[in-house]
Amino acid sequence: MTEVVDSTDLERHRIELTGYCYRMLGSGFEAEDAVQETFVRAWRTYDPGRGPLRPWLFHLATNICLDMLRGPQRRARAMDLVPDAIPGAGLGEPLPPNRWIQPIPDARVLDPAEVSVTRETIRLAFVAALQHLPPRQRAVLLLRDVLKWTAAETATLLGTSVTSVNSALQRARAKLPAIGAADAAVDEDLLARYVSAFERYDVAALVELLHEDATSSMPPFTWWLRGREHIRAVMLAADAPCDGSRLLPTRANGCPAFGQYLNGEPFALVVLDVGGGRITGVTTYLDPGLFPFFDLPMSFGDALRTGR
Repeated sequence: MTEVVDSTDLERHRIELTGYCYRMLGSGFEAEDAVQETFVRAWRTYDPGRGPLRPWLFHLATNICLDMLRGPQRRARAMDLVPDAIPGAGLGEPLPPNRWIQPIPDARVLDPAEVSVTRETIRLAFVAALQHLPPRQRAVLLLRDVLKWTAAETATLLGTSVTSVNSALQRARAKLPAIGAADAAVDEDLLARYVSAFERYDVAALVELLHEDATSSMPPFTWWLRGREHIRAVMLAADAPCDGSRLLPTRANGCPAFGQYLNGEPFALVVLDVGGGRITGVTTYLDPGLFPFFDLPMSFGDALRTGR
């Protein structure tokens, strides 16, 4: 007879499972749906006679993610879809939300005791790189290289052989695109200077903080820029559309992030990549619907209101 698993036992695995499902799916909302479905199935099916709870949860979560990934399209970043734009080019038509790698709050996927170890594997660039892999190869690479499962444990979970797991891992490593390294610790002074320059719309000060090859993108548009000078040119020509914005700090994908408010209302979630003491990438998600997910207030004024 199947024994009903205690909800407390399930909850202690939530962060790790959410991180795994997020890396598989590229969407925080879908990852949380996958984990919830995992818990429902575990509650119905877990049998201690099969072994410990954790492997069974990952077995269920993997199957759920593989089912969710049966569609033909993969999530991506703008730079994975089109070449960088020339200053003056139009934004083009927005793509639907299911085409984009979506951000996720650090607190939902990173165990505070292991943040320094796992932060790199939750960055937008790494999650986007994973989407280039076939789903089963993606699962093998995550289980072996991120979660540090043995080949035998991975083979048991996937219902295959150790030889097959090792072969899939080799192919996955060969296909995984290289991504740039990020600073282990972010300079708080750099962030303070960024906030000050952004809120004053001081283009010269903002550009000074950027790496020479910095990128800037604005999902849901595929338009993106590469290079400090191109970013400077666009900002100078834009007639200060974000002048008067205010920023509230948060954390996304192991990186510093900010909720951007325009005229007191939610406008965008800004995620920064930092490397070599400078900002190497700015991803501006033009989606106020992300604010409740990040526990950001739904207004910026004398009285902040929150909403879900």
